[in-house]
Amino acid sequence: MSTTVLAQETNNFLLPNATFFAELFGFLLILFVFWRYIIPPLSKSLRERQDMVQKQVEDAEEAQRKLKQAEQRYDQALAEARTEAAKIRDSARADSERIREELREQAKAEVERIRQRGEEQLATQRDQVVRQLRGELGGLALQLAERLVGQHLANDDHQRATVDAFLAELDAAPSDKAGERASSAAASRRAG
Repeated sequence: MSTTVLAQETNNFLLPNATFFAELFGFLLILFVFWRYIIPPLSKSLRERQDMVQKQVEDAEEAQRKLKQAEQRYDQALAEARTEAAKIRDSARADSERIREELREQAKAEVERIRQRGEEQLATQRDQVVRQLRGELGGLALQLAERLVGQHLANDDHQRATVDAFLAELDAAPSDKAGERASSAAASRRAG
């Protein structure tokens, strides 16, 4: 019994033995290898990833800021373009109105010039027609007067009757109307 008691006393699990130290040494060795060769590249890789993620976030923020600036420039350019288009449209309307007025004035001037030229041509033609008619009427009046005077003077009875009628009218009329009647009788003789 003594050997079993002794063996039991030497196998006390609370006392560290050589296996414990070997396991502790292996564990420390693995920790050292991890700490020395595995963790630094892993932490470097993690740091690089964090830097890359941070750079992507910063780039995204920069892109967002540039997008907002571009949108602002676009809105500003669009507003300026609309303003410029409105100015051009207003200018075109003013120009068209001015051109319309100029054309209207030119048309009025042309109408007035044509009307004046027409009136001048009409006056010239009227003067020519009047001169032509005067010449023709003068000739016709002379021919008619020659015939009438020739017929009146050729007939002696006619001459006496005309003179007697005139004298009778002068005698019958009062003295103030005598002059009027004499002139009317002379006119009727000329017409008759």
